[in-house]
Amino acid sequence: MDSKILIIGACGQIGTELTTALREKHGRENVIASDINTRNLDLVNSGPFLIIDAKNYNAIKDCCELNNVKTVYLMAALLSATGEKYPMEAWDLNMNSLFHVLNLAKDKVIDAVFWPSSIAVFGPSTPKQNTPQHTICEPTTVYGITKQVGERWCEYYHEKYGVDVRSVRYPGIISYKTEPGGGTTDYAVEIFHKAILDGSYTSFLKEDTELPMMFMEDAISATLQLMEAPKDAICIRSSYNLAAINFTPQTLSNAIKKHVPEFKISYEPDFRQAIADSWPSSIDDSVARTDWNWNHNYDLESMTFEMLSQLNTIYDSKVTLS
Repeated sequence: MDSKILIIGACGQIGTELTTALREKHGRENVIASDINTRNLDLVNSGPFLIIDAKNYNAIKDCCELNNVKTVYLMAALLSATGEKYPMEAWDLNMNSLFHVLNLAKDKVIDAVFWPSSIAVFGPSTPKQNTPQHTICEPTTVYGITKQVGERWCEYYHEKYGVDVRSVRYPGIISYKTEPGGGTTDYAVEIFHKAILDGSYTSFLKEDTELPMMFMEDAISATLQLMEAPKDAICIRSSYNLAAINFTPQTLSNAIKKHVPEFKISYEPDFRQAIADSWPSSIDDSVARTDWNWNHNYDLESMTFEMLSQLNTIYDSKVTLS
């Protein structure tokens, strides 16, 4: 039996597009998607799909052993904004699911693990500009705490047990294909939908809140590139900084207005503002670019045009883009 890939949390924002990319690369039958529900019917019907709770060790182990799974992408998590509402649930899901896959790798059931970290590992004491790979990490959110602790465990399992675990610290991810999943950077997705549908948007972050962002295609490319890199090229076993573009709600609004001149934005900051204020405004990812030749393709202008063009088609909108 050929070895298989398992994606846990495949119906999430990143998991959905990662599953598609992996199936295109390795063949649909060789990539098993799993989640706790079947809400994404397109994904469910595009290849092998299983209902698996990321907190259920035995279910994950049985799937890996029965299907000769050798690589697991653990994408299931409660994100920053949702995690603040349900802290114990976030800790339970985010930490126990990681232990499950790390232990499967330690016991040689699987060979490799991808686990996503986040810029949420940083906090108010972290340098905000060009945040370095190795720096102060004092997160102030439950999500950030789980990611910081998870990074330490990933490195520990690699050092103590030789586990081939790889990770990137994702910035805010922007996609037209999937809905945002309860994160603090969700505004950067919502704003495009509202620009096409309503011509206006109310941001839950202040106009000058600058955060690191990335177009989904670049995020998927980075993930695949990292997992395909030779083992001896990977010198960071906690999590690599990853960066592409930085902008504020006002900057993004201005980029949208170049194509939708009548677009209007207003601001009503909520509890997510405090979370955003604790994060960096730009990231130094030079280690990733050196170790495995990471490079992004989309800047603010190309990402904005792609988002508006695709959503215009999806919504069959009559908006004329300039």
